[in-house]
Amino acid sequence: MQIRESMERYLAHLADERRLSPATVRAYASDLEQLRAYCDEHDATDSSDVTLELGRDWLWHGSQRGLSATTLARRAAVIRGWSKWNAAHIPSATDSNARLRSPKTGRHLPHVVAADQMTNLVDVLRGRADDGDAVAIRDVAMVEMLYASALRVSELVGLDADDVDLDRLTARVTGKGAKQRVVPFGVPAQNALVDYLTRARPELVARAKDQGSPATTGATHAERALFVGARGSRIGVKAVYTVVNRLLETLPGFDAGGPHTLRHTAATHLLDGGADLRSVQEMLGHASLGTTQIYTHVSLERLKDSYRGAHPRA
Repeated sequence: MQIRESMERYLAHLADERRLSPATVRAYASDLEQLRAYCDEHDATDSSDVTLELGRDWLWHGSQRGLSATTLARRAAVIRGWSKWNAAHIPSATDSNARLRSPKTGRHLPHVVAADQMTNLVDVLRGRADDGDAVAIRDVAMVEMLYASALRVSELVGLDADDVDLDRLTARVTGKGAKQRVVPFGVPAQNALVDYLTRARPELVARAKDQGSPATTGATHAERALFVGARGSRIGVKAVYTVVNRLLETLPGFDAGGPHTLRHTAATHLLDGGADLRSVQEMLGHASLGTTQIYTHVSLERLKDSYRGAHPRA
C-alpha cells in the first residue's frame, strides 16, 4: 500500500475508532506528513519501504536539526503506532519499526503558582470585574474553574451549561479520548459561576443575537456553551490562553504561562494538602498513575527548597 494512503487510513482509525481528540490527530498528521516527505527524498513510496533503518535515520536527521528529545520521542511513538497498524491491516506487512527506540527525555518539573499568589491573582481579576464588565466576570469564573477542578483548557471550553451542577459542586467533563469524568469544585468557584451565569453570560449570549450571528449546532452552539466569548459564541482555546497568560505575566519569575500552569498548580496544591495520589489521578483524568506522580516530585522539590531556606544545617 502506498505510504500516503496508509497514513490517511491510519489517521482515520485514530479519529473514528480510537476517538482521539482532533488536536491529537492533527499532531499525528503533522509528524506523519514530515515522515512522508522524508520518505519521498529517499525514494520510499510503499509502506513496506519504511524500514527500521529508515525510521532511525529520520529520527537522527531530526536530532541533527536540533529537535528536542521530547519531539523525537513523540515522533518515535508515532512511527511505531503507524507501523503496528500497518502490520495488523495490510496483508503481508510486518511491524518493521516495533524496535524503534525513543530517545530518553529529561523530565522538567512544571512551574507552580504559590497558594498566596493564586489568591492575589483572583483578587486582581475580581477587581477588574467590580464595574460589572461581563468579560471580566467571565474571566474570574474561568480561572476559578481551571484552578478549582484542575481542568485542561480543552475541557474548560468544551463545558456546556448543563454540565455544571451548582448544588452538588461538580462538573461533568469530557477529557482525552472522549472519556467523561465528574470533577468537584469549591465554594469560591461556585460563587464565581453563579455571578457569571446571572450577570455576564446572558449579556454575552445576547451579543451574538444582536450581531445577527447564525445559529450553529453541536458543541459550538452559544446557548449550550458554559463559557462564551466577547461575541457571544463558545469561547476558544486561544482566548483562554490569552487571559491566563496575561494574568500570570504579572507574577515575578513568570515570563509566560497558560491554563496548564493552573492545572499543574491545582494538582500540586492537592497533594501538598494531603490528597491521595489515586484521587488526584482520577480528578485529572490521567490514564497512568505515573503521569500523576510528577506532582509528587514537585511537592518534594518545594519541600527541599523550604528546607534549604529554613534549616540552619541545610
